[in-house]
Amino acid sequence: MTESLPAPRRRFPWSHRTRLGVDLALAIPLFLLEIVWVVLDAVYGRGLEVWAAQGEQARIDAADLAFMDRLQVLQIVVVVLAVLAAVFRARWTAIAHLLVALLLGGALAGEHRDGEKSHSAPGCVRYSANC
Repeated sequence: MTESLPAPRRRFPWSHRTRLGVDLALAIPLFLLEIVWVVLDAVYGRGLEVWAAQGEQARIDAADLAFMDRLQVLQIVVVVLAVLAAVFRARWTAIAHLLVALLLGGALAGEHRDGEKSHSAPGCVRYSANC
């Protein structure tokens, strides 16, 4: 008599894998954009500020801390994008974002180590009471 319409299928992001072409079309430009962003920020954001400081240690330290903060924010954004890519089952996009997150983690560790080395206490003085 009356035909009932089939229930509409809901399409959840994780129900189907993202097509390879779409995945690569997102992964490659985003990977390159993130890498170029970090390099340009290191050269123009931090580098020019250190150059403009002309030896003032307080301004150099402020530029280094601001650069580290920007790297941390970018790392958080990249990890969130990797999680979104994983939810949408875009394998290559998620891998590209995780590689950038690892690169940013290495850059942050290097910046932190350099900051610790430049601000470490001087060595033991020969006639000091603590030697």
